[in-house]
Amino acid sequence: MYNFNPVKSIRNFVLIVGWSILLLSALELVISGTNFQLYSAPSNVIGFITGVFLIWLSIEKVHPEGYKFFIIFFITSVLFGFIVPFLGLLGFLLTVFVLWFFRDPERIPPSIEGVVSPADGVICKIDQASPPRECSFPQGDFLRICVFMNVFNVHVNRSPINAKVSDIIYVKGKFFNASLDKASEDNERNILVLEDSQSEKIIVVQIAGLIARRILSFVKPLSNLAIGERFGLIRFGSRVDVYLPKTYTTDLIEGTKVVAGETIIARKV
Repeated sequence: MYNFNPVKSIRNFVLIVGWSILLLSALELVISGTNFQLYSAPSNVIGFITGVFLIWLSIEKVHPEGYKFFIIFFITSVLFGFIVPFLGLLGFLLTVFVLWFFRDPERIPPSIEGVVSPADGVICKIDQASPPRECSFPQGDFLRICVFMNVFNVHVNRSPINAKVSDIIYVKGKFFNASLDKASEDNERNILVLEDSQSEKIIVVQIAGLIARRILSFVKPLSNLAIGERFGLIRFGSRVDVYLPKTYTTDLIEGTKVVAGETIIARKV
């Protein structure tokens, strides 16, 4: 329903109206000279609330994990909006950011066979690399494709193939910038070993970034995943690496934008 063009047009219109009301209320606050004074006019706060509500309506779907942050930011923003308007405005902008960060749109996997991207973002590295040392895999070159997610990308991760979750390995670590090479070995990460119907295994690694401090997994060992099905989420900027056997190849180049659950990143030779 959300992907039909008429609905998309309505959602885009509501988004524009929501941002317009939010920004006009902010402009009115600044022009009136009450930006640092106590107890602003209720109309400003009502404008902020209306703008946030319309922006929320325009978003296709918000993951449940985001609503607890949304509620905290929203209530705090309302309170500050009446007492210290400038802080209220900042709070409402952060509330909108939380909604946008935790959006969780539906995705339709391609009908042709291939490995789809597990994350939205940009291909930051394609190379040959050994699988993570924490896996019980013999060391040897795999095709590694790395997807970097900035804070504005959708952060829900999706299964790249139809598979069974053979193993899950959580590794504590540091929080370097996820785009750096050392992030694959030093950062906090969650490793999923996936096994397809031919018993061939691929590895998906969720890597925490400079700002990300929490990796969430929605699956357990022996769970079955359909291609494009949600398996986890990383909060606030991060990276996902995919390790594929030598039977796979890719036509992508570094810098390519990809969409989780839809963009094919590799195929069997």
